[in-house]
This record gives sequence, C-alpha cells and structure tokens, in this order.
Amino acid sequence: MISENLLLEYSAKLESYQPVEIIFSENQRADFYFQIKSGEIKMINTNDLGREFTQGIFAKGESFGEPPLFGSFKYPASAVSIKTSQIYKLPKKNFFKLLKNNPEIHLKLSKSLSKKLYYKSIILNEITGHPPEHRILTLIDFLKTKEGIVASYKVQLTRQQLADLTGLRVETVIRAVKQLEVEKEIQIINRKVWR
Repeated sequence: MISENLLLEYSAKLESYQPVEIIFSENQRADFYFQIKSGEIKMINTNDLGREFTQGIFAKGESFGEPPLFGSFKYPASAVSIKTSQIYKLPKKNFFKLLKNNPEIHLKLSKSLSKKLYYKSIILNEITGHPPEHRILTLIDFLKTKEGIVASYKVQLTRQQLADLTGLRVETVIRAVKQLEVEKEIQIINRKVWR
C-alpha cells in the first residue's frame, strides 16, 4: 500500500513478531499505523467462553487496524501474528503527516478501507441469515475477487480459518465443504479447496 521508502522517510520502524504474538489488544488505544512487510496477521475477538472470531486475515503489503486512527477510538479487536512476521509501525502523528503530504496515498487508503467495510457488511449478512454452505462460498468468492482471480482459485485458508471467518465450527465447515464438493460448487484437490 505505502512504499517502504516512504514509511521509513516518516520514521516507521520495522518490527518482528513470532507466531501467536499479540501486536495490539482489543480496547487498547490506537497510536500506530501497521503495514505488513512479510508474514500474516489476524484480527480477532474472543468471547467470554474463549471462542475466537476472526475479523480478517492480512498478508504482505496490507495494512490493518487503521479505522481507530481516524475515529480516535480504541481497537475493537486484537491483532495476532499467524506466522513469523515483519511489520512496519508508524506513529499516528507521522502517519497523518504522510497522508497530508501524499494525497494519492490518502485516496488509496480510502479505497482499501471501503473494501474492508464492504467485506464486513457481507460477512455480517452471511452470519446472521445464511446456511453454512452459502457463508463459505460468499467468503471464497470475496477472496477470489479481492485477489483479482478470474480462473480457478485455490483457497489458502485452513478449515479452522474458514470457520473463524464465518462464525462456524470446524466440524460444520468440513461437512459444508463436502456438500459443496458434491454440488460441484468447489473441488478438493490434494486436500485444498478450489473454486
């Protein structure tokens, strides 16, 4: 999203995180812009019973956790590394200077935030009123479109990640995926889902 040179010019620091390391916690004050150089991050909420719901998964080149910077509210979810990751961390004050001095990046960021908001709207609609198979297909189709793939798409998510992103149990995802394969909506090739 933002070039590494520009991030460094505005005093971003490159930090390393190990798998399952917390980058920020739910209800923590938002003081930094985060952008992934390598690795993967998930944004999660955990309920009182310890069940995790994944708000989103982010990879190389993507940013995460920006809305609280603009709205001056605390993080609504926690960010946790999925695998070893390197992340640029830019102080909020410097982030706003960067945006003010680079309006084209501000526009790019606005487009990215709009896509994230659209994703949240789709998933909320799915969770509240659709059967598991429909939820899974909607998520896969969204990811396929996000990555700009027109042909066959290999889903990089695990069954657990599909469950976490759709509010389902892993067992339900496994059954739904088998049903979708029977209905020829997806293919299973070497234990990976393709659509």
